[in-house]
This record gives sequence, structure tokens and C-alpha cells, in this order.
Amino acid sequence: MSLLQVRNVTKVYQAEGAPVVALQDVSLEVPSGEFIAVAGRSGCGKSTLLNLCGAMDFPTAGEVILDGQATNTLNDTELTRLRRDKVGFIFQSFQLLHTLTAVENVELPLLLARKRKAREMALERLRWVEMERYAGRLPHQLSGGEQQRVAIARALVHNPRLVLADEPTGNLDTITGEIVLSILARTAAEFDVAVILATHSAESTSRVDRILRLRDGRVEEAVVLR
Repeated sequence: MSLLQVRNVTKVYQAEGAPVVALQDVSLEVPSGEFIAVAGRSGCGKSTLLNLCGAMDFPTAGEVILDGQATNTLNDTELTRLRRDKVGFIFQSFQLLHTLTAVENVELPLLLARKRKAREMALERLRWVEMERYAGRLPHQLSGGEQQRVAIARALVHNPRLVLADEPTGNLDTITGEIVLSILARTAAEFDVAVILATHSAESTSRVDRILRLRDGRVEEAVVLR
């Protein structure tokens, strides 16, 4: 069974009293170890789909099953545990805490979960993204690419099953973006993690195994590359 199953999902929002269809009858299965891109123009439903996959939101119709659990059947405690233990999030704007050093940002999720050896685990993840030597620096002392690598280390520090990356190269130059994409590809391959990348850039799909193209909330095409 796939790690993630999105079954005939529709998502409708209310905007000023009128329904807005963000996704319509979208289905997707992602096994562990696969790196896929959800591609399309701004407003096509990419971020909405990632939020549903990560149990940050819930479908109006259909269901999302993550690691055997239907997200819309879980209570608040179960949802918190699912997100904390199973999902890693990476954002375009990095979302590092500016008053914390790189290693403190990475270890924070472990401290909140009361994990032992949080600093040791954080340093190991920083080492994996080749950022250990900057462990003591604050975010403003790092370049955009370096901040994103710290953010990736933070997303991976608790050994998630699913990593969701929403436009992670959007604020980066081409060369730095390629480094980030390479790290995401390594994440899927080396840790047997399912990685879903949302992007509007054709260049960002160069390293993925499969592309799901969205248009106006529907699946336009699915392309297998590897």
C-alpha cells in the first residue's frame, strides 16, 4: 500500500459567501522513496493539495489516507501526533525563528516533542545538509540557500515518512535552487521518504520521478520520468 493515498478529493472554500472550488476530483498515490512534483500556475491548487496531504486541511469530498490513517477521521490529539511524527514541511520563506541559531531551529521540534539527544540529532541533520559549520549562526547571518538547507534539516530531524515542500526554490537563484532540489532527491532515495514538491517552475521538475500537472484544480496530466 502507498504511504499516501489521495482519493477523489474535492476542496471547496467559501469566499464572500460564494463557493470557490480549489480542487476537483483529484487522486494521487505516493509510495515511500518517491520524489514527485505537483506543478502548475499560481492558483491551480498546488498548495491546497499539499495542505490536504499534510493534514493541515481536510477535503470537502473524498479522503486522504496517510500511513494507513484517514486524516478526516482523527481527533485533534491524533492529528497533532500525525503531523509531528509523520510529516516534514518546507516553505518558500524558510520560516526559521530569527532569534534562534541554526542548530536551535533544527532541534526545536525535538524539544517540543521532549525527545532525548535533541542537540545531537540536530547536529547530525545539519551535517547531512553540509551546514554543521554554521550551526551557531543566526538566520540573518546565512544566505537564502543556507537558510533553506537549515529548514530542510529541521523538516527531517524527526525522521518523517512524508516531506512536503511548497515552492522551496522560489526565493533562490538557479544554482542554489539546484542544490536544494538535489538534497530533496537524496532525501527520498536515502531515507526512503515520500517527497512532494509544489512548483510553478519547469526547471524545478528536473530531478523528480513523476510530475502531476494541475490546471484550475483538476489533474491535467501525470508524467512518469523515472
